Amino acid sequence: MRCKVFGKENFFPWLWVFFGLLVIWGCHPQKPSATVKKPTMMEINKVVIVGFDAAVPQGKEADVVRCPLSGSVFMAEPVPQDVVQRMTDILFNKMEAEKGYEIISPSQAKGVISRIMRSDQTLVMSPVKILQDVGNAFDADAVLAGYLYRWREREGTDYAVNRPASVAFDLHLISTVDGTILWNAKFDKTQRSLSENVFDLATFFKSKGRWLTAEKLAILGFKKMLAEMPAKENPEIRTRQVEPEGY
Repeated sequence: MRCKVFGKENFFPWLWVFFGLLVIWGCHPQKPSATVKKPTMMEINKVVIVGFDAAVPQGKEADVVRCPLSGSVFMAEPVPQDVVQRMTDILFNKMEAEKGYEIISPSQAKGVISRIMRSDQTLVMSPVKILQDVGNAFDADAVLAGYLYRWREREGTDYAVNRPASVAFDLHLISTVDGTILWNAKFDKTQRSLSENVFDLATFFKSKGRWLTAEKLAILGFKKMLAEMPAKENPEIRTRQVEPEGY
């Protein structure tokens, strides 16, 4: 049996049918390939400010470390304890002034942490569980804690340096209910001259063309991070992880 060959007179009607089917298929709703789970939402009123800890204590060697809270890996250097305390104080003051939460101070949290550590003779409690217990001790909704990974002070003056300041740290807002990281952010910045990085105009203008100290550079990081952190005035917090780039 010979195959029937389409001629010009019956080819074009079939062509229009074919395009019509394509249009109908394209407009038909397609079944999604995966189910998207909506993020959980919760209201935050009271926050315990635990503050910072050094990822590598002073006296130890620089090393690659894993953040106990998020699992992220960093190249960390020893950070002096007085820097840890100063950064914790700055964090507390900024949270108290800007975010609108009922705040529990780091000094109050410190006593509870010491008591929990003494009771954990087997040293099996995870850092997240310890922070949960601290928050629950104050009937708080969340705990704010972070780590310092690098703190290199500027060598030079405002207008000439041998070595620029360099800092790296992160922050984590943790639910006391289930230990979920509700929000987190990190700042990792080494100041560069405008000629070295013409795209870093934000830091250049914010520093007014000066070479910043490590503390002033860190404060730029705080401003960036806390601006993206949920505030009491907007209490619905979505479970998410945010890592704004250093600028």
